[in-house]
Amino acid sequence: MSFPDPNATKEISVLDASALIDQAEENFILIDCREPDEYEICNIEGSDLAPLSNFEMEAETLFASEDEYALIYCHHGGRSLRAVEWLRSKGYENTFSIAGGIDLWAQEVDTELARY
Repeated sequence: MSFPDPNATKEISVLDASALIDQAEENFILIDCREPDEYEICNIEGSDLAPLSNFEMEAETLFASEDEYALIYCHHGGRSLRAVEWLRSKGYENTFSIAGGIDLWAQEVDTELARY
């Protein structure tokens, strides 16, 4: 499993994201752009919190370079898609939103995660 072509899409499915995380062959960062109270309810192990409300100040500090790959998620996928669009406008082309967010992740990947 590898990352999709960033020119073709801004999103990745929860199953493809899970496969990338499980492989651990690809070097990338996993960013949760929800708010801290949402992160407390449930999160994907290994993710860094960068709330969308403060995303512009926090997100870029997580990247070692503009070429680094990143998967970004939120509750349903809307906020993470906005985060990806903002990052790409700043030159971070290898960023992808996890379509369906952590809610779909909890339904299809880790059914033990709390849902809200």
